[in-house]
Parts: sequence; C-alpha cells; structure tokens
Amino acid sequence: MKLSFPLIGLTFIFLTLFSCKEDPQEIQKEKDITSFATEETLKSAQPLTDEFKAYWFANEAEITSYALEQGRYGEIREGSAVLVFVTEPFLKEEQVKADQSSPTNIPVLKLNATKNFHTGIYPYSIMQSVFYPLANNQHALKISCSVQEWCGHVYTQLNNRSEFEVVSHSYFEGEADEDFSMGKAILENELWTQLRIHPESLPIGNLEVVPSFEFLRLRHIPFRAYPASAELTSGTYTITYPDLNRSLSIQFNPQFPFDITSWEETFISGFGDKAKPLTTKATKLKTIKSDYWNRTTNDDLPLRESLGLQ
Repeated sequence: MKLSFPLIGLTFIFLTLFSCKEDPQEIQKEKDITSFATEETLKSAQPLTDEFKAYWFANEAEITSYALEQGRYGEIREGSAVLVFVTEPFLKEEQVKADQSSPTNIPVLKLNATKNFHTGIYPYSIMQSVFYPLANNQHALKISCSVQEWCGHVYTQLNNRSEFEVVSHSYFEGEADEDFSMGKAILENELWTQLRIHPESLPIGNLEVVPSFEFLRLRHIPFRAYPASAELTSGTYTITYPDLNRSLSIQFNPQFPFDITSWEETFISGFGDKAKPLTTKATKLKTIKSDYWNRTTNDDLPLRESLGLQ
C-alpha cells in the first residue's frame, strides 16, 4: 500500500463526537496522531487540514442513504443502503470506542455500512463496521460484519494486532466457529474510509486484497487475501479480482469531503444452474449531518424520512 506522507510535527485533533450512547457526553481532547505505535512499523501520519477538522469534528455524523439494487440468488433485489461516517476515540488494547478522554486514545474515522433488502418472503440485514485511524498510516484497527436473515445469522470480526486476528461464527456447516490469525494485507473494507480521508493515498496497481467481509460470507469464500488490481481516476476507484470474477467500482466527489455518490459491484450471483453475473448498484439519495445518537424520539422520525428511509 502506498501511504507515504511527510512527517508532521504536532497535529492536534479535537474529538468532540461521542456516539451511540444512551447518555452521551461531549468530549474534547487534544491528540497528537503521530504518537500511536503498534508492533508494525508505521508510515508517517497524514496531516489533517483545517477543512477536514471543521467538517469531521463538529459533533455530528455524516449519514447518506442510497437506493440499492442488490444481486442475490441470481436475481436483483430492491432495497436501501446507508453509510454512516463519524470520528470517535478508540482504545488501542480493548479495540472498542473509548468512553473516557485519554492521551492513549486513537482517533479513528468509523464507518457503519448497512444494507436492507428482501429475498422473496424473507428479509436480509447486513452491517459492516470499520475503525480506521485518522493518521492514515496503518490498516484498519478493527472490522466487523454481521448478516441476519431468516435462515440464521453470521458474524465475523478482525482485530489488528501483531497479526490480523479473526473470529467468525455461522450457522453453516463447515464454517460454524473459526478463530485464526493471518498475515496483514490490504482490506477492501478499510478502503472506503481511507478514501474519505485522502483518496490519492488509495493503493493502485497489482495487489493482494482481502475482499469485503460481506462478499466473503455471502459467497462462502475462504477468508484470505486474493490477487487484485486497482485503478484510481478522478472520482472513481475500481478494484478487480480476476480469480473471483468480481469487481467493485466506487464513485466519489473528487473534491473534499470526498463523499461517495454511488458504487457498483459485479460478481457471480446464485448457485448451480442459477449462477450468473449480476451487478449490485447503490445510488445516493440524500446526505444529512446529525448527532443521531441524540435523535431517539418519535419527534425525530422526520430526519429518517428526509433520508428516504421507511
């Protein structure tokens, strides 16, 4: 991964966002994002601009809704997708969001990406979470993915320590409970957050990439890195996996805040005689900035309606 940045001296980050708590409190803390170290050798930290700080440290999350056309079981299903980006402090050892201000907290850009669609009579609900350091100088610190549908549910989590530590639980025979470590590689899930911080830092060329956790679980593909090639043009980032017959193309605003306007994912959908290439598409509907963790009353329902979500 090409993440070469000038060494910054003192970069202070004010983290004012404290999300997803029943009784949230506002926390402001100066942070030097170059001070965090892990067992791996880190690249130089990415300097954060005043524009970036004004947008992302305003005690609000960015919430964007998308019209979804999801390929599943050889057919396209209509649904909705939501990307929630928010900055928050992260605990290095426990690898969860910090409840208290501390000089050891790591500032991250978190992405909660959700999908909801139906396959005939029963619903699918998918959520992927990414915790990516604002320093933009190492892999995501943690990624998780859960898939729920009427047949059962699956859960996969990766923690970035000396190696990638992975645990996975499923109702399928052969993948019920897994717990293993693997060498570090580019993670497709982390690229969505890296794009929002500095798209020009995205890896390009011939790569080894762990595909999205959602794809691995839905297709029951072994959890590892696969050969891929990536290309970055103005406003489009594309990854192709020749061995998986899959490609992902993310369209985004080439100007700050680099918001994601749409994406397309082409892969083989269905099994047996029903297997065929389909293209999942997501098209932006609406973006709002909100401290959504405080918007929990019935009077706040119009905010959801403004996103085009039922």
